[in-house]
Amino acid sequence: MAITVTESAAKHIANFLAKRGKGVGLRLGVRTSGCSGMAYKLEFADVVEDDDLTFVNHGVTVLVDPKSLPYIDGMELDFTREGLNEGFKFNNPNVKDACGCGESFNV
Repeated sequence: MAITVTESAAKHIANFLAKRGKGVGLRLGVRTSGCSGMAYKLEFADVVEDDDLTFVNHGVTVLVDPKSLPYIDGMELDFTREGLNEGFKFNNPNVKDACGCGESFNV
C-alpha cells in the first residue's frame, strides 16, 4: 500500500506549508460526491490522527485515513501547469470511470 508524491507536487506542498507557517503535511482522502460517486479531498493537516496512515515522499508527509486508502492505494499525486491552469493531478490506477467535468470518479 502506497501513495506517492512527485517532486513537483512535493515542492508545491512544502512551499504552501512554509507560507502557512504551520502544518505536518497534506491530508488526502475521498468523499462521496459528484455524478460518478467519489471525489478527492485535500486539506493541510496540523496534527497526525491516531489512525492516519503516513506516506513520506521528497520530504513531504501525506496522511490518509484507513477508509480512503482502498480507493487511492497506488495513487501518484502530481502538480502540473498547463498554460494558465495549474493544480494537483491524481494519477489513480483504481479509477474505472470519471465524470465529464473531472470532479468525480468511481472504482
